[in-house]
Amino acid sequence: MKLAVVDYVILAIYFGFVLGIGWRLRSKISTSGDFLTSGRSVPVWITSLAFLSANLGAQELVGMSGQGAKYGIMTAHFYWVGAIPAMIFVGLFMMPFYWASRARSVPEYLKLRFDEKTRALNALAFAVMTVFSSGISMYALGLLLHLILGWSFTASVLCSAAIVLAYTFLGGLTSAIYNEVLQFFLIVMGFSPLAIMAVTKAGGWGGMAARLKTMTLPNGMNGDVMTHSWKYIAHTNQNPMGIEIFGLVAGLGFVLSFGYWCTNFLVIQRAMAANSASAARRTPVIAALPKMLLPFIIIVPGIAALALSQMALGYVLPMKAGGPDYDQVLTTLMAQFYPAGMLGIGLTGLMASFMSGMAGNVTAFNTVFTYDIYQAYIRPGKADHHYLTVARVTTVVGVALSICCAYVAQYYNSIMDLLQLVFSFVNAPLFGTFLLGMFWKRSSGHGAFWGLLSGMASAGIAHGCTVAEGKGGWITGADAAFYHFPSTMAQNFWMSIVAFTMCTLVTILVSLATRPRPESELTGLVYGLTELKHDEGVAWYKRPVPLAFVIAALALFLNFWFA
Repeated sequence: MKLAVVDYVILAIYFGFVLGIGWRLRSKISTSGDFLTSGRSVPVWITSLAFLSANLGAQELVGMSGQGAKYGIMTAHFYWVGAIPAMIFVGLFMMPFYWASRARSVPEYLKLRFDEKTRALNALAFAVMTVFSSGISMYALGLLLHLILGWSFTASVLCSAAIVLAYTFLGGLTSAIYNEVLQFFLIVMGFSPLAIMAVTKAGGWGGMAARLKTMTLPNGMNGDVMTHSWKYIAHTNQNPMGIEIFGLVAGLGFVLSFGYWCTNFLVIQRAMAANSASAARRTPVIAALPKMLLPFIIIVPGIAALALSQMALGYVLPMKAGGPDYDQVLTTLMAQFYPAGMLGIGLTGLMASFMSGMAGNVTAFNTVFTYDIYQAYIRPGKADHHYLTVARVTTVVGVALSICCAYVAQYYNSIMDLLQLVFSFVNAPLFGTFLLGMFWKRSSGHGAFWGLLSGMASAGIAHGCTVAEGKGGWITGADAAFYHFPSTMAQNFWMSIVAFTMCTLVTILVSLATRPRPESELTGLVYGLTELKHDEGVAWYKRPVPLAFVIAALALFLNFWFA
């Protein structure tokens, strides 16, 4: 990939701008609350875009484009089935409790609802997850810098880490949020033309579908499966994702989706920064609208890349260890079709997504570590400036740990596969804990702790006893594995179902055998014991329920259109 002078100028302007945001906001950071939670003062349109953009990092752009080339339009299920319903649910039903509890983090809510040990377990698991997620973003950015500048992978990772550390260290969460808003607009400007250009060169959607229909995929399937989202989902051997309708709906549409959007502090933190309870509820609902349109910008180019590789245009799918390197699909498309100037804008959008993904995970990590581990168990009762210093030091540590995790990501040919694996361990069982905690007042602290622990353990056992694409089987061995999944993603979906089910069952059984907290201590934390007045004085068209109906109808339409 060769850059012109104008491309370097665009990149330089962006780097200067993001560092300038951090420098400008540094004077507004005087307390740990300012640094870690933004003081709950951010307007709803900014929190909505930040809520969306926190999930729009490297793993989304690079990973989902690669998944488009690997699984086709079925990848859109991660949006229309695996995101929109959960985003509506968290806005309507869960944000009132996050907001009313005044909790500064998701683990702190678990402490208020259950007990300290449940909080500690979730805080530790979440800290590990955010470091891995940040490392995945760092890995993707390292690949990009290596591709466009020819730097070594190590030099690329260290450079990206230094830039993210600078503006996050200066401006904290507020700096990360405003950079996420900038990132959203850069992504739309940078990749909408690529989607249009790639599909046009492949003959439009109809021409692309006709060309794919004549192909035989590496797994032996006919390429027609790449342009249908539901048609081939009746059996695992009929679609490239290797999943059937129950595994998709239960594993992705329910467990992984609700587990991520409803309990992941990385995104919840953005909604909690809103300036009112009503704005906090509207944040994920408003964010759902642009979310459902992203497949046309991110996934469709990956599908087009598969068709283009069969045409005499000079484009070939990148390879890695003898197989397709799906994580390089987006960048190779840009190198092939973008002219000078447009290439700079596209690369800037990629840079923004990578660094935003890293910054989002690092700010979530430093909040959870500072409030839920350090202040709670290591040094409680210290002055606020002490915790502000700890938060900044934790930011440095989080970036350093992310660098280590970036090297782990090299062993996967799709970073989305790795990311969903991490979510299966952490978010899937956590959703079971939250579901019972918010809607069943009888659930106890002992039940929540042992349910959460057993859920994570069962995910590990399921991974160790099954194999998919050479991954897993570390308990039984690959040859003696109980089941061989046709794809890593199918394995992740079923792991999440196992983890959620085990967590829910154990939580119910232990809760029935132990004493729950008195109802007087659960006001504001459980449905049925809380009086909600979050929409008083808000015009009907600004309330989340009417917005939710419109967005749900649009998502349903898209599912039928591409069936």
